[in-house]
Amino acid sequence: MSNEPVQRESLSKVLSRRDILALAFGTMVGWGWVMLTAGWVASAGVLGAIIAFLFGAVLCMFVGATYAELTPALPLAGGELVFSYRGLGYFWSWFTAWAICLAYIGVAAWEGIAISTAINYVIPFPQAVPLWTLNGSTVYLTWSLVGIIGAAVIMLINLVGIKQSAVFQTVGTAGLILSGIIFLTGGAFLGSPSNMEPMFSGIAEGIGPWAGILAVMMMAPGMYVGFDVIPQSAEEMNIPPKQIANVVFLSILMGAAWYILMITAASLSAPEEVRNSFAGSVPVAEIAAYAFGSPVWGKIMIVGALCGIVTSWNGFFIGASRVIFSMGRAKMIPAVFGKVSPKYGTPTAAILLVGIICMITPLMGRNALVWFVDTASFGTVVAYLMVAISFVYIRKNEPNLNRPYKNKHPMVIGAAAIISALFFISLYLPFGPSGLVWPYEWAFILFWVILGVILAAVAKASIGPVSAAEREYLIFGEEYARKEIIKDLNRKIG
Repeated sequence: MSNEPVQRESLSKVLSRRDILALAFGTMVGWGWVMLTAGWVASAGVLGAIIAFLFGAVLCMFVGATYAELTPALPLAGGELVFSYRGLGYFWSWFTAWAICLAYIGVAAWEGIAISTAINYVIPFPQAVPLWTLNGSTVYLTWSLVGIIGAAVIMLINLVGIKQSAVFQTVGTAGLILSGIIFLTGGAFLGSPSNMEPMFSGIAEGIGPWAGILAVMMMAPGMYVGFDVIPQSAEEMNIPPKQIANVVFLSILMGAAWYILMITAASLSAPEEVRNSFAGSVPVAEIAAYAFGSPVWGKIMIVGALCGIVTSWNGFFIGASRVIFSMGRAKMIPAVFGKVSPKYGTPTAAILLVGIICMITPLMGRNALVWFVDTASFGTVVAYLMVAISFVYIRKNEPNLNRPYKNKHPMVIGAAAIISALFFISLYLPFGPSGLVWPYEWAFILFWVILGVILAAVAKASIGPVSAAEREYLIFGEEYARKEIIKDLNRKIG
């Protein structure tokens, strides 16, 4: 290490409790419920789908409990990187951070495809200028441009400041919630309890309800992902640390309540045969139009769902850019990604990288949507596993770490979180019921691994060796770094 003082970039504390809750909830809910709610009911039945989401929420609460303790104890950008470095060291922290980047960018990427679908429902536009065919889907320039322009707008909002992004997120989340209230009102007052049959699928066929429940439960990691963007923005929060834990738990509970209410609304609004007839379209919009007796209400639902798209897009954009920023700041990838704009206080290079990827992916066509969802879910549960393991190690190795929030039975929580994450991971392996598809989904993961290795190699070649003391300071700062590690570095801190 050189004799130059070690410089560490930091982010401004400007986010309120409302900003954080809107960030987590808006990121979690997104667009998926609009397309998938009717399918959940068809797969598992009304009560079966509700049970699946309740069970998924319980599993996520175990993982969330580890985040709830670690985030206020180490409120620094990069969440998963910070926790896993503290518990498991350099290699596993790099692996964990890159896995959660895959998850966030995967979801952010498919939002560009989703927004084209939503806008085309409200205002149909011509499919013109065919570019190529990918996996049986023709990619049109007019279709792709919608997603490309949307990604550019989200990128620009993030470049000019986190507070501007938070205001944008809050307004979008309010629109999303309003659309949900409209949908639930239609089901409650214009629907009928008789429409809710069957409560469980598979019973009439003699195969039992559990196959359908498991099929829906496999989607839970993707549907609940969002609470984990809270630690990514922890460094920018202007609230008492203990409140961070409350927001983590509250966001998961709000997500569970949302999905259960939307399942209930969809099942009340239309009988089974009508719901199933909307497969292949935008089911929630079609169900709302059926319940209210006018296609106008379907378009209103889509406008609300557009709010969900942009809040999810914005939230994962924030999450991905903060992880990349933290990796750059730690010199795990080129240091340029760890630089903060002196004018706007945002990680410019990290935001540009995420933005460029999100502007490229709409050119892959609508069939790519499922690839991004599946690989994002896989990256998410891998990161969950590593955080749960890190939680156990940190509890064991640092019993005196200042923890504004403490779990009462940490080893039980840690074990339950590890088991939950392993269960979810098993669903995505080749032998699992939702195994990733070869070659497309595994190729996307391979591309991401290769990109990460290249960036790590470039960082090592351009920066040179980084001592454990320097990296400790770069990741944790003077306040949260382990003093025994940075003691020889104190005189060089700039």
